[in-house]
Amino acid sequence: MKILVTGSKGIIGQKLIIELENRGHQVFGVDLLHHSGEIGYIQKMSHEKWTYSRCDIGEYRQIERVVLEAGPFDLVYNCAAEFGRWNGEDYYEQMWKSNLIGLKNIIRLQEKHKFKLIHFSSSEVYGDYLDIMKESVLEKHVIYQMNDYAISKRANEMQIKNSQIMYNTETVIVRLFNTYGPGEYYHPYRSVNCKFCYHALHKLPIEVFKGHYRSSTYVDDCVRTVANISENFIPGRIYNIGSNDYHDIETLAKIIWDYTSASHELITFKESEVLTTKDKRVNIELSIKELNHKTTISLEEGVKKTIDWMKDYYRL
Repeated sequence: MKILVTGSKGIIGQKLIIELENRGHQVFGVDLLHHSGEIGYIQKMSHEKWTYSRCDIGEYRQIERVVLEAGPFDLVYNCAAEFGRWNGEDYYEQMWKSNLIGLKNIIRLQEKHKFKLIHFSSSEVYGDYLDIMKESVLEKHVIYQMNDYAISKRANEMQIKNSQIMYNTETVIVRLFNTYGPGEYYHPYRSVNCKFCYHALHKLPIEVFKGHYRSSTYVDDCVRTVANISENFIPGRIYNIGSNDYHDIETLAKIIWDYTSASHELITFKESEVLTTKDKRVNIELSIKELNHKTTISLEEGVKKTIDWMKDYYRL
């Protein structure tokens, strides 16, 4: 199978390409930066195997030429997005362009070239929902999305549904729950797991908001499951990809600080964060049943693997 992975240099995209190639697929990646594997379009700049192209999916010409010249593709994994609620507030121009226009560009190409699509959504779409988050919740309840990033991801799902109705496109949506692990390079808009690990290792102060509960998903468990969709693609399906490690944020901080031996004086505890979901209790029964989803790495083990990787990467 010939597969395109957008956002191929992200924590999930990089590992997904390796997983799919190990299963015998021919995989092509695109992301925002120049990288090895490019050969150029007008002027051929390299004679190595063509496996990658710089591409902003928010620019139709760029993603179209990948589909036309590197395709045809049987399957597209759309991992590309501007991630995170605060990133979406500070850089809303890029977020709306990449997430909404970017997906629309891919959908338009899907309608024309008939490839199957797996789109990466987010647990943020469940917004202020107070009960267990099952895939069908958003079809039965009016949900208040709590930030621009969440709104963009819910809008993506509606874009996909409209295309399915009008053009019979075949798409699967995955809603990821707090995916973390080795390979997540630090910046201030990263996942809470990444930020806490980085701050503890570099002896930087951190704010911990009390009373928030999450399901942390180790990246290898996530990648293996989403790769399984290529072998059991059911058009129209929506899957929660989470874990059974349901924990409060204080517990996450304690595990990290105990393993790094960082000073607890670096932590300032605060009350609940504004416009942030308190509890994300996920139901993952469908992904277990149809995708053989498994939680193989516990939170404690995953955090330790992440910290050990960071120590090596940052030469600490």
